Amino acid sequence: MAYRTQPDTSARSVTRDDPAGTYSIMPQVRRNEPIASFEDGDTVSGFALLARKELRQDRNARDYLDLELVDASGSIVGKVWSDSRALGGDYEAQDFVAYHGTVSTYRERPQLNVKECRRAGPEDERHGFDPARLIPTTPYDVGELYQRLERLLEENLERPELSRLAAETLAAHGAALREHPAAKSIHHAYRGGLLEHVVSMAEVALAVAGHYPQLDRDLLLVGVLFHDLGKLIELESMPAAGYTPAGRLVGHVVLGRDLLCERCRAIPDFPTELQQQLEHLVLSHQGRLEYGSPVPPMTPEAIALHFIDDLDSKLNQLERARQSGAGFQYVRGLGRYVYLQEEEEAAERGAAPDETGGEKLQVSLDL
Repeated sequence: MAYRTQPDTSARSVTRDDPAGTYSIMPQVRRNEPIASFEDGDTVSGFALLARKELRQDRNARDYLDLELVDASGSIVGKVWSDSRALGGDYEAQDFVAYHGTVSTYRERPQLNVKECRRAGPEDERHGFDPARLIPTTPYDVGELYQRLERLLEENLERPELSRLAAETLAAHGAALREHPAAKSIHHAYRGGLLEHVVSMAEVALAVAGHYPQLDRDLLLVGVLFHDLGKLIELESMPAAGYTPAGRLVGHVVLGRDLLCERCRAIPDFPTELQQQLEHLVLSHQGRLEYGSPVPPMTPEAIALHFIDDLDSKLNQLERARQSGAGFQYVRGLGRYVYLQEEEEAAERGAAPDETGGEKLQVSLDL
């Protein structure tokens, strides 16, 4: 049967000759387009990173799969119902997959009804498969972020031993810091997310220390650098971003303290009292014992670090949620519904120049 296109402008314009002399209308398929661009009614095919795969049952006790498909532009929930050929497919979470399905709206959010799904491989490259396009990544330039962090620490740390500690830490762990996510799923959970989080926190910490002169700016800034550094060991690198055995058994708080002690030992005669202050910042930054901190914040700098960390992570969660749509949304990391206004034009909410001519990382506060 020969395929041809009907002379109309509708989305359902692809047709084929029918033996009975009639036309059977077929939906136009959007191929290899960003997930963030999907709209209700679209028929889509492409490649994605399968971030989540969970077997569940519907009200009639029939099996179905609950998926999350992601690419560099965003993510979408996918459902593989009991009548789909994809239900028994050979693919697992953290695989790159090829998919085909239709987009609908469920509770004011897009959802993909997955008709076909399989593991993607090198043979799919000729069809547009490119893993680099499928790994969620910070929207900011990683090189510029890293330079901003280097410059901020170099220009604002006054104690020679802390300046050396920061420089040698970046030399030892900078490459991993540029690539790692800040979390598995809650906040900054994408390539370069940990660096984005640290830079944002460092710039906020600098402003907070300027407003509250009683704070030790040096301690606060180095605390920002080290507070989540243990996640380089706790989490695997992208695209997996799963927990390592050390991450499960020890956790990033204690692992970060170990990295701090290791870097302090590399500096002869590093002041003991100063190291203890820094260790406390790392160990207490989660804020509460039930959140994973062995001790609660007990110093002004530790209290400030905790709230700066908490603020930056929560605003990132809200910003990522807003990208899925405006209105009321349930944000799991906050444990509540939030109301999000329409996203502003990119030019208005993007990075704004600072006083030195560089760019500051900005999180929209239009809530």
